[in-house]
Amino acid sequence: MEHVHEHKLADGTVIVHEHASGEAGHAHVHNHTHTHTQTKAVLNRMSRLIGHLQSIQRMVEDGRDCSEVLIQLSAVNAAIRSVSKVILKDHLEHCVVDAVHDNDHETIEQLTKAIDQFIR
Repeated sequence: MEHVHEHKLADGTVIVHEHASGEAGHAHVHNHTHTHTQTKAVLNRMSRLIGHLQSIQRMVEDGRDCSEVLIQLSAVNAAIRSVSKVILKDHLEHCVVDAVHDNDHETIEQLTKAIDQFIR
């Protein structure tokens, strides 16, 4: 048995939830479709990161000073952490709010695992 519903957030985002019952009707599979407010900003930052990494690769190929390479790698590392925080905040504001509303423990468990990986 499958149940589909949708709702609209204050920012106009439409969330569609599909709940498919498991074999015995106990387990539920949650397929969440979310539109995040920061997707364009995240993609722009990732494009810049990719370009920055490519320039660092050229620095190594050209035999540039290791200290210069390390400084640039440090800048990329900081940028990766920054974009990760944007994604995390967006996830908390949208997916996790919906998960709490829908009593979706799986999404919350997945967030906990992701945070554990993120803060290592």
